[in-house]
Amino acid sequence: MKIGPQDRNSSSISTSNEETIVVRGRDLARELIGSISFTEHFWLLVTGSMPSATQRRVLDATLVAIAEHGMVPSVQASRMTYAAAPEALQGAVAAGILGCGSVILGSSEAAGQLFAAIAERIDGGIDIAHAAQTVILEYRAKKRPIPGFGHPLHKEMDPRVERLFEVAAEAGGAGRHIQIARDVEALLPDLVGKRLALNVSGAIPAVLLDAGYPLAALKGIPILARTAGLIAHLLEEQQHAIGFVMSHAAAEAIDYDGEVPAGFVP
Repeated sequence: MKIGPQDRNSSSISTSNEETIVVRGRDLARELIGSISFTEHFWLLVTGSMPSATQRRVLDATLVAIAEHGMVPSVQASRMTYAAAPEALQGAVAAGILGCGSVILGSSEAAGQLFAAIAERIDGGIDIAHAAQTVILEYRAKKRPIPGFGHPLHKEMDPRVERLFEVAAEAGGAGRHIQIARDVEALLPDLVGKRLALNVSGAIPAVLLDAGYPLAALKGIPILARTAGLIAHLLEEQQHAIGFVMSHAAAEAIDYDGEVPAGFVP
């Protein structure tokens, strides 16, 4: 069953013949391997063009910022999957990525959509503060969370935020999406009744959108970055396993509160 138009049976990402492998119009062996970084290659793959020095530096900074995040649910799922199936490293990596959604990893995409909605209002002639307030109130009216703000640990300031903004400024890439993010942070106490500090998932789309990275591919940034972190965790899991320790700790932490047969003693 076809969903949507299916009238372009082609791809512009890569092709090959017996002698040459072509990626985005470039000879992989002669032009890319050994000549560009993986960050540059990723930008090329996604956008079809080589990044500027600004784009390369900003993208690289965001990937470094989000690659490792401790024993979050995605890491636990990955390590416990590997403990149960050590022959399938790829399955353990996939287990960690499959939970990418609105709470874990997906909030950068959602924050980017928030900033883009505000930018669209600005393009329509509304000043930045009024545009931000209007969109925030629309989110509140629909009982939608404000993505990219608030953090359980970094309540006053996420240290990654200011550094990413500094990198963007140093690279000449600071623009209106960073300003939008700052304005939203300043407006939130009055609009939601409490301060919510901008977090790294809000800073990442701000700097990337200012650098010209496509909104539709934002979720790919934490997915790509966290894949590197998951591989590190899985190598450590091979060297000294804690997957079943996590599993046992979960079993110990959860009480059973359902019905039991007569005479059952836990």
